[in-house]
Amino acid sequence: MVENRSPKAKSPKFGKRPGGAKGGPGRGGKKPASKPAAKSNRAPVVSVDETSEERIAKRLARAGVGSRRDAERMIAEGRVSLNGEVLQSPAVNVTLKDRIEVDGAPIRAIERTRLWLYHKPTGLVTTHKDPEGRPTVFEKLPNTMPRVMSIGRLDINTEGLLLLTNDGGLARTLELPSTGWLRRYRVRAHGKIEQAELDKLQEGIAVDGVLYGGIEATLDRVQGSNVWITMGLREGKNREIKNVLGALGLEVNRLIRTSYGPFQLGDTPEGGVSEVRSRLLREQLGERLALAAGANFDAPLLKHGPDAEKPERPRKEFKKPDGRTERAGDMKRGRPDGGDNRGGKSSFGEDDKPQRKPAPQRNRGSNVWMAPGARPVGPEKASRKSSGKPGAKMGAGKSKPRPAGRKPRGSDADRRR
Repeated sequence: MVENRSPKAKSPKFGKRPGGAKGGPGRGGKKPASKPAAKSNRAPVVSVDETSEERIAKRLARAGVGSRRDAERMIAEGRVSLNGEVLQSPAVNVTLKDRIEVDGAPIRAIERTRLWLYHKPTGLVTTHKDPEGRPTVFEKLPNTMPRVMSIGRLDINTEGLLLLTNDGGLARTLELPSTGWLRRYRVRAHGKIEQAELDKLQEGIAVDGVLYGGIEATLDRVQGSNVWITMGLREGKNREIKNVLGALGLEVNRLIRTSYGPFQLGDTPEGGVSEVRSRLLREQLGERLALAAGANFDAPLLKHGPDAEKPERPRKEFKKPDGRTERAGDMKRGRPDGGDNRGGKSSFGEDDKPQRKPAPQRNRGSNVWMAPGARPVGPEKASRKSSGKPGAKMGAGKSKPRPAGRKPRGSDADRRR
């Protein structure tokens, strides 16, 4: 038996309680301090209600059918049906349980909310269709991506980080100034300015009747007649940086967005695109923004592009003289009417083809390997060798008999001689 030699705890004396001089809590004593709850590293779980309603145009846009305007045009043309009835107006709310068809085919299921980081180069317009025919951002994206929309826009001469998502609710939520996400830019402008003038932008500025909120601006360096400035803003109004710096006497000649909220441009090459992991996106959004956007992180991921599954085309049926019907391709695949199922070839018309006669096979007496140039021994020569008649040479395979009493060469007797 092993003794427990650990020191024993001292028992409190009578009349004194650990809660205080007159006893524990409830009698004037102080409550013991509770331990702070440990923070969980798990991403917030956002549940999606299948009974929540949304406009059918929005639902079609999230399914990748087209933009909301395209969806409204399809409904006006009578190409969209809801639960078997053709719609006449886009003013209809739907849920996840409703069955929607476009041109008689059901639309794809809602995909998981996703986000991409795209390094936009100059010379591209942030729109799906440009009336002037200029190249757009979405024309340069890989064909394996679903139909996406941009979170905010960048001018044709602006480069840098552009967020793309397949969820219209998320795009709308992250565009709002109430989100509070800071958007940071690197600006090269022609002119001269001091840091003291840039500090005044933190209080806001009004330009041509438009009031802009507080802007963080830092003068990085002076390069010849240009200055490099790092600016951070939270509103993102149209041409905000160019208008604000123009009011200070600067002319912007290069503008690069380096970050949007917690997402950084980093080392993404120009024209490159990278996807944000679902767990990281959920953590950065938080429960409040995820609920406001209606983000769906429980839906599956669908394939897009040439590798995506395509619906099978209906095959034509042909009638045979005997009254039976057969689909196109069954004759080649050896299906039910006499085809060879083992090889996949059809047996139609095989009886009419001329049959080739098999080539005659030579009878071989023995399977013996022969050296190149050697001739086989005929039957007459072989019989003479076996009978021992004169003129028959000794076979190559037989040796002369050795005289009796003679020892083979290399024996001990030869060596003694």
